[in-house]
Amino acid sequence: MKTYKFLFSSRWIGYFAMALVFAVACVALGNWQMNRRNAVVENIAKIQQNYSGEIVDYNDISGNFDALDPAREWTQVRMTGTYQSADQRIVRNRPLNGAPGYEVLVPLKLDNGETVIVDRGWLPIGNKEAGHPDSVPQPESGQVTVVGRLKPPEPALDRGAPEGQIASIDLDSYAAQLPYDIKTGAYAQLATESPAAAVNPTPFPAPSIDEGSHLSYALQWIAFGILAFVGFGYAARMQRRNDDYDAMEAAESGVPVDELYGRGSAFHPRRHTKVRKPGAKPTAEEEEDALLDAQGF
Repeated sequence: MKTYKFLFSSRWIGYFAMALVFAVACVALGNWQMNRRNAVVENIAKIQQNYSGEIVDYNDISGNFDALDPAREWTQVRMTGTYQSADQRIVRNRPLNGAPGYEVLVPLKLDNGETVIVDRGWLPIGNKEAGHPDSVPQPESGQVTVVGRLKPPEPALDRGAPEGQIASIDLDSYAAQLPYDIKTGAYAQLATESPAAAVNPTPFPAPSIDEGSHLSYALQWIAFGILAFVGFGYAARMQRRNDDYDAMEAAESGVPVDELYGRGSAFHPRRHTKVRKPGAKPTAEEEEDALLDAQGF
């Protein structure tokens, strides 16, 4: 009987190397998906802790409006001041639930003299004038108490915007358009205000806490990597079975295996035409095949 010595041939070493490379690639992709999941889980934990957590007074967290601590994103902040409605800006290209629209930014001058930016909500695209909302609800003109959730500013976009609009929530660019200083490290996404305006933009929905499919994708990639070796083992087992069968046929016919099937066979050697030794007695299988051929089958 044959053994698994053929695994040490250059051909089978090449097969193993291919399986190994494929498995390593699958593990790398699995780790990439796991890292993505870990980042999502970390963000979900932050949302669950901060979004509906304790409301913090502005004075206790004001430094985050200069440089936002990522762990503080979504924290609720209570502020008292006056909206500077004349300096509001409309942010372009802001979809909500798949619908195109805008967001409304308004500076809020606090009682201590500092100014922060409040995102008051979302507006749908207008029907009266292209590129503009039909109307922009105005906040209360007097003193208001605002509760907003901390959000980081966005990067500048290399595209223009009509007068009174900006392309993104880039607070540095916004600050350059105003005659007074504003905090540029973070802004507040409106949660509540008192007194509330008669009409407000559409409030923002809660952020998603869905993990997505990263874990299942990671497990699938790891399974693919394991299957590479399972497939290699199966192929080796089939080669061993074929070699054993060939040895049995060679012993029965009296013809060496190399002459019976040809040299250099791999995995399925029966692709070669059998070579019979001159004068050798036909095998029982060959006699049966000849009988069926004679009968037209």
